[in-house]
Amino acid sequence: MAQPMTHEPEVLVVGAGPAGLTAATYLGRFRRRVLVADGGAPRACWIPVSHNMPGFPRGITGDAILARMRDQAVEYDAVIEPGRVEALARDGDGFVARLNGRDIRIRAVLLATGVVDHHPDLPGVQDAVKRSLVRICPICDAYEAIDKRVAIIGKDDLGVREAAFMRTYTDQVTLIHIGPAEALTERAALDRLGVTLVEGSIDDVELQDDYVRALCWGGQVHAFDMIYSALGTTPNAELAEALRAETTDDDLMKTDAHQATRIPGLYAAGDVVLGLNQIAVATAEAALAATAIHNRLREQDGWTV
Repeated sequence: MAQPMTHEPEVLVVGAGPAGLTAATYLGRFRRRVLVADGGAPRACWIPVSHNMPGFPRGITGDAILARMRDQAVEYDAVIEPGRVEALARDGDGFVARLNGRDIRIRAVLLATGVVDHHPDLPGVQDAVKRSLVRICPICDAYEAIDKRVAIIGKDDLGVREAAFMRTYTDQVTLIHIGPAEALTERAALDRLGVTLVEGSIDDVELQDDYVRALCWGGQVHAFDMIYSALGTTPNAELAEALRAETTDDDLMKTDAHQATRIPGLYAAGDVVLGLNQIAVATAEAALAATAIHNRLREQDGWTV
């Protein structure tokens, strides 16, 4: 249960994933009144075990990462409130946000809203992700795929690039292309890399204890140790778009070196920002954003020399 906020917040953090919680910790330690809107189920909660999280050589689950970060933010008086910000608008030099049926006026906003993964249309896909049979981030965990049988599900050349990335780890890579034929323009690269190409839908999938059996072409059953989804993501950038913040062609947010958007007082960090979707990157961006927010508020209050 969220602890009550006894004073009006100065800063609103939208999103309670690694970026949002890191920013809340920094802002709390800067003695700022910070409210975190927790929209629920951040992307990190899908992580079965992360072995590339700095400081955890034996690995740590996504839920454990989030629990530690929440505890740390609350330790420094950040208030974490369940709920989604329904609207965000400029209000003089600050903003007004609609959260859980009330309007909240704040001086600065950090959007740490993340992205939504496009999971393959497979039976039991959520359970398969939790069991590491279906994966969404080769940068995070391709090391664990060394010498394994790997399938990539793609709909365009993103699948080709992910298959090429996986060839660093195994020579048993299959790209299952489920998009239109014309969306696959880099076929020659697959031949050069020794990647098997299959075009067509997966007819049936059976999830075993430690591998995936797929009936996907020619009526034949093929087994893979793991499947990677290369179907892309959708950024949660609706609040930024409503404020006319600058975004990329893929709807990711553009920021400067301090994570500031072109809207004064509006910052962004984490997967919703153009860049590498990694927890370490998200926390670094959040630290930069929180420091910039604090310094901006200090300047507004006349506390700078």
